[in-house]
Amino acid sequence: MKSSESDFIVKMWPLLLVALFSATGTLAQQSSVWTWKCQEGRCQKQLLEEGHSPQGLEACKLTCDTYSILWPRPTGKVELGRVLVPLDYNTISIVGTSDDGRQLSEEVEELVNGAADIFRNQLTGLFRKLGQEPYGGKPLDVQITIHNSDARSLKMGSDESYELYVSEAEEGHIRADIVSVEFFGARHALETLGQLIGYDDVTGDLLIMRDVNITDSPAFPYRSLGLDTARNYYSVASIKRTIDGMSASKLNNFHWHITDSHSFPFQSQTYPQLTQYGAYTNQQIYTTQDIESVVEYARARGIRVIPEFDAPAHVGEGWQWAGPNVTVCVNAQPWIEYCVEPPCGQLNPTNDTVYEILGGIYKDMFAVFDSDIFHMGGDEVNFDCWRSVPEIVNWMKNNSLGVTDNDFLQLWDMFQKKAYAKAKEASGGEDIPVVLWTSHLTAEGAVDKYLDNKTYIIQIWTTGRDKVIAELVNKGFRVIFSNYDALYFDCGFGAWIGEGNNWCSPYIGWQKVYKNNPYDILTSLGVDVSLGTAARELVLGAEAALWSEQADESSLDGRFWPRAAAMAERLWTNPDEGWQQAEYRLLAHRERLVQRGLQSEALEPQWCYQNEGYCPR
Repeated sequence: MKSSESDFIVKMWPLLLVALFSATGTLAQQSSVWTWKCQEGRCQKQLLEEGHSPQGLEACKLTCDTYSILWPRPTGKVELGRVLVPLDYNTISIVGTSDDGRQLSEEVEELVNGAADIFRNQLTGLFRKLGQEPYGGKPLDVQITIHNSDARSLKMGSDESYELYVSEAEEGHIRADIVSVEFFGARHALETLGQLIGYDDVTGDLLIMRDVNITDSPAFPYRSLGLDTARNYYSVASIKRTIDGMSASKLNNFHWHITDSHSFPFQSQTYPQLTQYGAYTNQQIYTTQDIESVVEYARARGIRVIPEFDAPAHVGEGWQWAGPNVTVCVNAQPWIEYCVEPPCGQLNPTNDTVYEILGGIYKDMFAVFDSDIFHMGGDEVNFDCWRSVPEIVNWMKNNSLGVTDNDFLQLWDMFQKKAYAKAKEASGGEDIPVVLWTSHLTAEGAVDKYLDNKTYIIQIWTTGRDKVIAELVNKGFRVIFSNYDALYFDCGFGAWIGEGNNWCSPYIGWQKVYKNNPYDILTSLGVDVSLGTAARELVLGAEAALWSEQADESSLDGRFWPRAAAMAERLWTNPDEGWQQAEYRLLAHRERLVQRGLQSEALEPQWCYQNEGYCPR
């Protein structure tokens, strides 16, 4: 062949491929004119040269980055072999035992089997949507060893650490060994293993990375999403979809703000009138079966569901049957004088019926939510509301109190003590950790007058610059960060009361979420949180919240994802590096979330995903 003829064929090879497959009416998996190669830690898109085997983008991404496409990246030893071998998804065996070879407890074995089914379903999801199936490959044997074979509930002190080893056995099988203290670590390890498996749509292979050695554990024990399902209703299916995203990102708490002044969708067995009067419709109710379904769905994915019953403010709809003066200021007008947003409504702390009903609600919640933490809300109490009620004012006078803010703080304190007693009774008489939002009760100079740091955990919703954060920690209170300037995901949209933007604008990008380090916040406020300090141990973690005045399930996925995943890596890994080093993996994780059925927002054009290194500044 002459040199000019050879040059012509090389130049025309991509076009000849397209013409060939167009003529036959089919475009085979190997027909791509492009391939991806790992160069300097980034996958680069290149024209396929004649005689070379193509590689799909996903296969390239699995082996290219230092941490592959793992999200969140592990905290301990990470050794990745960079060798991909075909996997036969039809021959996956997953077996769990205790550390001495004995069978797991029946309940934990059930969780392991459930997690194994989730793992297999996620693998088939990698290629089923493309209408293609892998051609074959090696069998995968997963051996899970759990030291504590009895722990089936995620608790404050649960151990979520794990070890993962992947190798090729002599008989040609791929072997993955998982070692964990509790089921929850093993579940996280299965998620990591699944993220080391990808489908190459060019070659048609399901690929797994070989020669893997990972030791991993979370930096923070509390990694949470909070969802308000009272302002607008969310279906059980949409809540479960959110839990899917959480499990993919190793978040471990779903905080369910299930009632508010707007509606009462929680079905109480003791007081069914609450939903009869307070649900938006008869169909928009969370039944006992619904909640149990969500709790078990979350458990199999390593997530605890924490209920919140917010009081003494944030009540109204649903209480109309309870009698006179049980609730006050309900839908009062002009609303701005009685609450922060319509409709208004607060409980009357001087009315004994309030505590009777609260006791029933708490009992019903403890019966269906398997949580060792209870959220009692406790924010945005409006003293002018109480001040406007003659019955409350007369009670204050009869108890040698005035009507100043300090006097109403004492009334609020009385309410909180009585409500906590009812919650304790509902929990079987056990002292339980209770979460409260920052409020007047937790203000500078006030918190230790009213609240016990052994009982109460304070969730911070003010900005990360709030000086009260330092005071809370210095006074021994455990804290959860939900500072609205980084973790309120309803911010940055148009106002729903009046015009302009909503109160907490602007929109919060994933980069700011990623940088929101609780330790850095406390350090900037003068608190020493270095390793070994008592203050560091008081920081439980953080929670991203979606308040639902302007969101429902039609916008749920996009509000949370992928920003919640950015928070997830901050809380699991707490990396020293900035967001720039994480961007490529987050783009891959966003694709993973979409593949798993979440409508996660796009962060960049797809071109950037296919051309790594050309878009970041």
